Amino acid sequence: MKKTIHLTRGLAALALMLALLFTSCKKESSGTDTTTTVTEDSVETAATVEATTQDAQAEAQFDDVFNITASMNTPQVGEDLGMEVNVSGLYTLGGKPDTSAPCFTITVVPNIPHIFPKTVTIDFGTGCLGRDGKYRKGKIVSIYTNPMMVPGAKVSTTFVGYSVDSFAIEGTHITENTSTSNMQGWKISVINGKITNTNTGNWKIWNSVKSVLQIEGNGTPHFPLDDVYKITGGATGSNSAGNTWSSNVVDPLIKKFTCPWIVKGTVRLMRNGNYALLDYGNGECDNLAILYVNGVPHVIHL
Repeated sequence: MKKTIHLTRGLAALALMLALLFTSCKKESSGTDTTTTVTEDSVETAATVEATTQDAQAEAQFDDVFNITASMNTPQVGEDLGMEVNVSGLYTLGGKPDTSAPCFTITVVPNIPHIFPKTVTIDFGTGCLGRDGKYRKGKIVSIYTNPMMVPGAKVSTTFVGYSVDSFAIEGTHITENTSTSNMQGWKISVINGKITNTNTGNWKIWNSVKSVLQIEGNGTPHFPLDDVYKITGGATGSNSAGNTWSSNVVDPLIKKFTCPWIVKGTVRLMRNGNYALLDYGNGECDNLAILYVNGVPHVIHL
């Protein structure tokens, strides 16, 4: 089980206030001004924690887009455009029979099997609660040059008034099939991805290029429960607080079909000359990761 050390923004703010109070008193008694140094260190640490958290959250949000586009198959659109199985939270796990009507609509143009390019629009309307508990609004629009399982195929996805829970999603998500004869793989690019908190107005912009390889389950293409993926690559980001950063996968990230979150691997983040290491854990399925800043651990929620 991952070690849990929770640091909320409120605690961070309280810690900073106490630090200021302490150093102010120390200045009066010793005549040495250490307030600036302590304040800068605290602010830098808080900014690095925030940047790393936002980088990991952006990874999760756009991974959800990949899962949705990969789940557009015969039961949904009349032919297998995705990975021939359900990997999204819109339907029951693995595409098992689901008799309840979905709260979204899907439009396919042209609606003729095997004719490409093909545009698939998923319309969540003014609000739609998915099987995964996420509340989506607006539209996802994807253009398929071929079924995703065909080497060389591309899926380009954009968004129209789209949001997940309290986060508005913008930008372009591109999936390209890079599979070989014995291993499935994809290149995943996010171009000018923007995620805005609709409650606070705070935003982050994220660009990413990742390589995804299926390292387990290749021999059972119609049985997704044993599928495991390895992710490598990097990203850059910025946010409304004026911070910018870059991140690179150090130890390949591991994602299992049966878990909605990354379960293993490390990412190194650099912000303003400061480095941090994000550790996704040892394989346990949960939405927690541990961020190390100057050797001090902070738990973040994905």
